[in-house]
Amino acid sequence: MAKVAIYLNFQGKTEEAFNFYKSIFNTEFSADIFRMGGMGSPELPEEDKNKVMHVALPTLNGVEIRGTDNLESMGHFTKIGNNTTIYLEPDTREETERIFGLLAEGGSDLAPLAEQMWGALWGCCLDKYGIRWMLNFPLKK
Repeated sequence: MAKVAIYLNFQGKTEEAFNFYKSIFNTEFSADIFRMGGMGSPELPEEDKNKVMHVALPTLNGVEIRGTDNLESMGHFTKIGNNTTIYLEPDTREETERIFGLLAEGGSDLAPLAEQMWGALWGCCLDKYGIRWMLNFPLKK
């Protein structure tokens, strides 16, 4: 079944923010918090290894908020405009490719659709109106 979520980026405050949101919505995280150190990247500075790579929290009516820490060590800085992304998980690979292609048309590919280490086809683009979209299609269900 297709999913929609709102993805939030923070500058090292994801866990703090999500614990705050958890108290508001009275829900639990959908899964354990995945840390940056879990990627196994030897280039990652020690101070970044405990930062949040992914967290998800149900809010209302099945809608999740998801979040990550932007890493200054990788040149990523959070600001108004890159702090919120609409996350879509279509039902098929074809639909994922179609939607991404149309959203990226006239905009910019921040990360073109590609198969990722977590077993999904994933990409992120900025549409021609300046709205960020992230598409993810799990390759193994």
